[in-house]
Amino acid sequence: MITLSDGGAYLLHGSEIVPDNGEALAALKAKTGRDITKKEAAQNTIAYGILQSHNTSGNMDKLKIKFDKLTSHDITFVGIIQTARASGLTKFPVPYVLTNCHNSLCAVGGTINEDDHMFGLSCAKKYGGIYVPPHQAVIHQFAREMLAGGGRMILGSDSHTRYGALGTMAMGEGGPELVKQLLGQTYDINMPGVVGVYLTGEPVKGVGPQDVALAIIGAVFAKGYVKNKVMEFVGPGVASLSADFRIGVDVMTTETTCLSSIWQTDDQIKEFYRIHGREEDYAQLSPGEAAYYDGMITVDLSRVRPMIAMPFHPSNTYTIEELNANLMDILDETEKRAQVSLDGAVEFHLKDKVKNGRFLVDQGIIAGCAGGGFENICAAADILKGKYIGSGEFTLSVYPASMPVYMELIKNGCAAAILETGAVMKTAFCGPCFGAGDTPANNAFSIRHSTRNFPNREGSKLQSGQISSVALMDARSIAATAANQGVLTPATEFDGEIGKYKYHFDSNIYANRVFDSHGAADPEAEIVLGPNIKDWPEMGELPENMVLRVVSEIHDPVTTTDELIPSGETSSYRSNPLGLAEFTLSRKDPAYVGRAKDIQKAEKARMAGEHPCQAHPDVKPIMGVIKQRFPEVNHTNTGFGSTIFAVKPGDGSAREQAASCQKVLGGWANIAHEYATKRYRSNLINWGMLPFLIREGELPFHNLDYLFIPGIRAAVESKAEEIKAYVVNLEVRQYEDGQPEGLREFTLRLGELTDEERQIILKGCLINYNRV
Repeated sequence: MITLSDGGAYLLHGSEIVPDNGEALAALKAKTGRDITKKEAAQNTIAYGILQSHNTSGNMDKLKIKFDKLTSHDITFVGIIQTARASGLTKFPVPYVLTNCHNSLCAVGGTINEDDHMFGLSCAKKYGGIYVPPHQAVIHQFAREMLAGGGRMILGSDSHTRYGALGTMAMGEGGPELVKQLLGQTYDINMPGVVGVYLTGEPVKGVGPQDVALAIIGAVFAKGYVKNKVMEFVGPGVASLSADFRIGVDVMTTETTCLSSIWQTDDQIKEFYRIHGREEDYAQLSPGEAAYYDGMITVDLSRVRPMIAMPFHPSNTYTIEELNANLMDILDETEKRAQVSLDGAVEFHLKDKVKNGRFLVDQGIIAGCAGGGFENICAAADILKGKYIGSGEFTLSVYPASMPVYMELIKNGCAAAILETGAVMKTAFCGPCFGAGDTPANNAFSIRHSTRNFPNREGSKLQSGQISSVALMDARSIAATAANQGVLTPATEFDGEIGKYKYHFDSNIYANRVFDSHGAADPEAEIVLGPNIKDWPEMGELPENMVLRVVSEIHDPVTTTDELIPSGETSSYRSNPLGLAEFTLSRKDPAYVGRAKDIQKAEKARMAGEHPCQAHPDVKPIMGVIKQRFPEVNHTNTGFGSTIFAVKPGDGSAREQAASCQKVLGGWANIAHEYATKRYRSNLINWGMLPFLIREGELPFHNLDYLFIPGIRAAVESKAEEIKAYVVNLEVRQYEDGQPEGLREFTLRLGELTDEERQIILKGCLINYNRV
């Protein structure tokens, strides 16, 4: 079904794979009649051409990218614009779309969600942007319908910013990277590797885009095969997939931890643009005569079968047939794995859902940027026709991804077919994808065509003893399961017809409701600031020396941004930095906030010109131990703050708040064996936090230890590769290696930083770096 090459590979004429071995270049010469170098072939990928056309550095090894368009939603755009305003923003320099698809229910937090929406509308008027009101479209569907274009680049403050199937290289990053674009700065990265995804064959009936996506994720995630690379979809199998099918696969590439994605384009994509009234935005994209890829994923689409990603990660994949055939064993394995993800905080069980040898699920959801597409819902309607979901525990909700999609489903009868079964049709909303909609009952099991199934993504609260869980599936198999009233069923068992429906896009829906400034700013427009919308608190520069207290120690193999700052109802507070910070690590380590605020007292006192020992009792004995070896250190040249240790933090969402919440609570660093994603590491840096690394398996300190880092400012300035640090021992402890009891030395690394990133850290955050 899926194979991964051991090394790089060449693609000749878009249809023949030549492994990168000692004979590859000779084989290429024999087939093309000319010498081809690896460097030349690497420049023949689609990705290289798009990056080159957007690079402003003149150096393709060190990219400085300027994007064509930007997009954000109502969890992120307030913080982004507030940050840019503090740095002198006067006008959006490129089209910037503000959608309202996350906090659109306005169900919790009083008026604060709608206040954020009014802030967005007023800013679109003042700075010249585009405002999409609640329930009109989810962020990525609007971008597909109205923003994407062949050869373009789009930056979004949501991790699933992926429009590669339409020929647009799109990236999801934390808010500060959008701030840089708004201020005329660049997105700075090393030239990423490019991995080919070579598709052959065509899917069998009942297999949908989520099945293909989950099969790829299951094959590559654990190996880090495409981490921080671009996935380029090529091969004869692409032509067998509709535009909607390609979009459904493409949006899930985020879950592989790749940087971005791009696809070869053809007449089907040209037709997509024609349907949406934008045929001039189409560009034919394909790799050159011989293109070199840093790896090659080969997918035989005909062998893909309906998939399920079991809790609590999209890479926990099985075929549904495999799960049903080995039900008790896989459920037992999942229960054991869940206890690691949940830290044993609650009792989690699945085996009791097996009745008469079949697995019964409690809820089905088809929603969002992954599941809410036109073809997915039409296929689900065909499978459900003439059936009913029953009057028991099982429920089914369907969320079309935009009002134009909803309108067409009404016109062609698919909406009626779904409603007749007892299912519910709802408006465009991302809630089921991040824990703010359709939360199941305690211990319930939900199957969803959405993007993620991390812990709490379904809305449960471990701290309150509440737990439910999500498995990811394709809309077709969700419909087949619903037709069987909750008995887990692959869509390949459906023996009826799944039709092909013609889509007609009604642009009047947006023309009549979306505010579009067409790039014209109105400096006289007043910004509407609700009472919850707060400015960022003052943040100081990086001091000469640093004392950090470890306030959380996390040993999960991967720590998601959902665990660092929970999604769900907490998103209502995302326009209030200090209010939101109270939820930091609340579901993973409830003691974190109190511990971080405790040591922050010392730094607040120091910044106010007071002696920090008056604010925190540990300061005096800590400084006493340090001064024995570093007599020049004192409270005027030494800062105090907190850090967390996590093995591999930052998988998942692009949300900057995973870092900024730590920062406003006095966080100065993270310490990790590696960072799960580039975007989380960038978020740390943009908030002035040090992304420290220690060697895999090493942990020279423990939770609540104090760490001393002398000369940290000079180390950042001088681009030091290694930094000496010390565990400060306030108690008498015997070390096996004979090191002095007072200070125990260990080594930290920062990894590669650009000159700009160093300056941001030195200034204390991106706001300080840009402040005018």
